[in-house]
Amino acid sequence: MKQLFFGLLLGLNVAAFAQSSKKEILFSIDDKPYYTDEFSRVYKKNIDLVKDESQKDLNQYLELFIGYKLKINKANKLGLQNNPKYQTELKSYRTQLAKNYLTDSKVTKELMEEAYERYKKEIKAAHILLMVDENASPEDTLKAYKQIQDIRKKAIAGEDFGKLAAQYSQDPSAKENQGELGYFSAFRMVYAFESGAYKTKKGEISNPIRTRFGYHLVKVEDVRDNRGEVSVEHIMITKPTDPILAAKAKSTIDDIYKKIQQGENFETLAQQYSEDKSSASKGGSLGRFGSGDLSSEEFENVAFSLTKEHPISEPFQSQFGWHIVKLTDKFPLKTYQEMESDLDAKIRKDDRSRLITDSMNEKLRKRFAVKRNEKLYAVAAKTITNDFYTGKWNIPAETKPYDGTLFKVNDKTVTATDFLKYVNTKQKGAEGEMKPINKLVDKYYENFVDEQLTNYYNDNLENEFPEFADVMEEYRDGLLLFDLMEKEIWEKSKTDTLGLDNFYKANQQNYKWKNRLDAVVASSTKEDYIAKAEKMLKQGKTPAEIKAKLNTKDKVEIMINEGVFEESSEVLPSNVKATTGVTEPTKKGDYFFVTKVNKVIPESSKTLDECKGKVINDYQQYLEQNWVSDLKKEFKINVNKDVFEKVKTAIKS
Repeated sequence: MKQLFFGLLLGLNVAAFAQSSKKEILFSIDDKPYYTDEFSRVYKKNIDLVKDESQKDLNQYLELFIGYKLKINKANKLGLQNNPKYQTELKSYRTQLAKNYLTDSKVTKELMEEAYERYKKEIKAAHILLMVDENASPEDTLKAYKQIQDIRKKAIAGEDFGKLAAQYSQDPSAKENQGELGYFSAFRMVYAFESGAYKTKKGEISNPIRTRFGYHLVKVEDVRDNRGEVSVEHIMITKPTDPILAAKAKSTIDDIYKKIQQGENFETLAQQYSEDKSSASKGGSLGRFGSGDLSSEEFENVAFSLTKEHPISEPFQSQFGWHIVKLTDKFPLKTYQEMESDLDAKIRKDDRSRLITDSMNEKLRKRFAVKRNEKLYAVAAKTITNDFYTGKWNIPAETKPYDGTLFKVNDKTVTATDFLKYVNTKQKGAEGEMKPINKLVDKYYENFVDEQLTNYYNDNLENEFPEFADVMEEYRDGLLLFDLMEKEIWEKSKTDTLGLDNFYKANQQNYKWKNRLDAVVASSTKEDYIAKAEKMLKQGKTPAEIKAKLNTKDKVEIMINEGVFEESSEVLPSNVKATTGVTEPTKKGDYFFVTKVNKVIPESSKTLDECKGKVINDYQQYLEQNWVSDLKKEFKINVNKDVFEKVKTAIKS
């Protein structure tokens, strides 16, 4: 309901309309001024959305706009802006809106375009991993780097990459799979690994690639076009290790395949025989997947090899057992425009988001020059000891010596105490952090500065971007108005039973039934069955008797809709008149219809229960109209008519 309400508001999305060159007071409510630029912007923004021509009239629109602002004043007067729920929702909306301002859009766009280009190809690769922690000492890092270089030299010299992976790789699965990763595309691997793989040519071995796991070598074995996605159904029979039972499983899958060739229903066979319990009840449906989504390359290859001309595979074996696969549909790679929002969401969750953050941090550091108080920093940094690594470090009990200014962001002062509190939040799980402690403190300081710059920038978005301030102001007012309407109008219209009843009685002429027909409508795609239904209706047979006679357990030939319908109802075929009896059969589209009118109910007034929803809606509008009149009496309104005439001239020109 709230989403619908905001869709009907004066508007929440600010477009780039030219604002009045001179900002003047258009009107005031209890001496609070409202300006020409806001009125012009909102009018222009909404003029194409307004269907009621009267609301396009500027005089009428001014009345609507004043009414809108009167309600906001009333909400504030009632203190609705202090409601914790309101404040939480407003804060949540601002956080969402601010995201677009707190990232580097240029870098984001470049990363999205890069990811899409990578999506066009699928890489088959193997890798060798030597683990080394991100915060490892320079000595340990150099040792791992030299070792990975030595392994690369062996591979370049011709030694088998798979055997080298089994011998040296610290990836636990390498002993079994010789480092094979299968096919993958963008976002399947950590960003650094993905980039290294995509920059390595087919048949070649990459230079050492550093990720958070350690050093990798990647051998690119194949590059192919992205196969898109496919949806299939399958029947699976597990293959036991016992030879006799294994032979029985093979015989079962062969028998099922014969049944399919004989024309039996694939989905029904899947429900009866498939041993994949997660899909059997759904007729074997696995839904939609792409390369690398499943843990069986054999299964994926068969699924993607199927075509509309040859949609069902012969029985084949994977590590899970025997399968028969039926193609449901194929989906080519989406266009960039179709994937744009998905790419953006994935990048925000991916390692590459660091590039966006780093770029934004760099811009903010250039924008806001931060000068550190070196003497104060040195004193504060010395208080952080090696106890930090074991979680036993405490901020000094007396913080006054550190309350001085560590640095400033424009007019915002940041103290050394603020920094020490920040460091304290990082203490949990710090055992694996870099050493010695002074280097770790310097690292935390840089992160702290970035955080403070971002916070300052975020807190001042309304000052930086007028369009952001406009959207927030409108959303703030919109939330208040929703809460106010709920309190003053919507709830009252539902609970004021006496007022609702009086309103209904005073306006009863607006709530009437047209002529209604108590009728039975039979439909079928087959003309001969409609003829049979017509005959039975004329014989006085009931709908239940007609369906029992003409429908079977396996096939529904006749559908029947019975009830009381207004004469103009779309449910009734066009040849139905307000007279009792059975009509002639008629056709619409692929369906034939025959109707029996049992009774004609003349035009009459609706009871309150029969039209309660419409009455409540009309009562709400009535209450709101009178409410605005009352608000005009409660608040003092002063319109600057000369200024309004200038606004009208400017808008019309």
